Amino acid sequence: MRLLLVEDEERMAQALCEILRQESYEVDHCADGLEGLYAAETGLYDGIVLDVMLPGKDGFSIASELRSQGVRTPILMLTAKSELDDKVTGLDCGADDYLTKPFMTRELLARVRALLRRNIPTADGRLAFGDIALNTRTSELICGENRVRLSEKEFRILEYLMSNQGQILTREQLAVKIWGYESEAEYNNVEVYMSFTRRKLHFVKAKTESKAVRGIGYELRYGYV
Repeated sequence: MRLLLVEDEERMAQALCEILRQESYEVDHCADGLEGLYAAETGLYDGIVLDVMLPGKDGFSIASELRSQGVRTPILMLTAKSELDDKVTGLDCGADDYLTKPFMTRELLARVRALLRRNIPTADGRLAFGDIALNTRTSELICGENRVRLSEKEFRILEYLMSNQGQILTREQLAVKIWGYESEAEYNNVEVYMSFTRRKLHFVKAKTESKAVRGIGYELRYGYV
């Protein structure tokens, strides 16, 4: 799971990044509100941990702008403010949860886990689209009675596409999401693993397809010729 942390207090940010990475989350950090907004708009993240008081653009404005753009990434808002009005404002702006500083590490991690579960639409840990389902616990692709185990990259590609169903994802988004910002992976890696993913969809006899949108990227389609 990849998280975006938008926090301008350096010591706090370093501590939060360390805590989250110890729990095996991939974490990208922004210390400026505008930088955080641009990063969040990419749609690369499974969750956003967002401070309120930020240079450039405050957390309330970031959350509100993301929601107005249709970005559905779950947001946990962090702030030193404890007044009820501030909590209500954060939730009204589109935050999914609210945590007041100072907080216990255990509570933060519990809130993050709860936040990320909201990206999974079924109680048994499956993502679904068209005639296929993805078991996030076993990395299996399922279509009716047919199923096949996916490699790590195949799984992450399908998970990303299914979590953003109805959207066209660019090659750059897929490359960064699957291989990370620091990776030297090239766009042809996306093409190669996308072809592997298509073979697995064909193997389970799915009508759902991973379609290339010329000059843009990829999207999942169901029932298209």
